[in-house]
Amino acid sequence: MMKYIQYIIIGVVLLIILLAILKANKKDANLDFNKLVEALGGKDNIISTEINLSRFKATLKDVSKANKEAIQKLGAKGIVEIDNQLKIILGPGSKQLKKYIDEIK
Repeated sequence: MMKYIQYIIIGVVLLIILLAILKANKKDANLDFNKLVEALGGKDNIISTEINLSRFKATLKDVSKANKEAIQKLGAKGIVEIDNQLKIILGPGSKQLKKYIDEIK
């Protein structure tokens, strides 16, 4: 009986550690999203956003406010500028970034 209690305690401790790690990772993602929004010229510079698989498209008021170098350093695999739009290849984070921007606008 004592053995089972020890296993339960170990399981609970591991679960708490896992949840703490997941929460810390989520905070880091939000920090990166904040930096990406700033690199796009701030939330007021973003008119609209779209996603298509791994591509994130932002229509901006003033594309010259966007810092493409900073966007690249934050993990973009490629950036294409067309008129007032930036198409950014972000990978699986595209959907999360769009959701984040929709929430803060």
